[in-house]
Amino acid sequence: QMQLVESGGGSVQAGGSLRLSCAATGTTYSSYCLAWFRQAPEKEREGVARLIVNSGATFFADSVKGRFAVSYDKAGDVLYLQMNNPNPGDTGMYYCAASPWSTCTGKFLPVQYNFWGQGTQVTVSS
Repeated sequence: QMQLVESGGGSVQAGGSLRLSCAATGTTYSSYCLAWFRQAPEKEREGVARLIVNSGATFFADSVKGRFAVSYDKAGDVLYLQMNNPNPGDTGMYYCAASPWSTCTGKFLPVQYNFWGQGTQVTVSS
């Protein structure tokens, strides 16, 4: 059973930066897809960025492309989300999720991911 624990959330001013971390333990798959989702109040959960662990291939939602970066530390099994130049529209609960690597090649939907962290809150003020 895979466990995911997010950290690094908090309050940040627009134009600043913040780095989220997701520690993965009990890795289940030989190769897997790790993703960041977010959910704002009264909105659906949406995909932000995803990465295939073995290849390092990444994908970003249009809303964060060019501002956010995703990376994975294989030695420590930690997924990162570097949030640069955030804006108030980036406010929400951020979740880390995992699934077999093939999930990274299809649609970016929460229902496709098998394991989830508890989330970390990010608040961006203008």
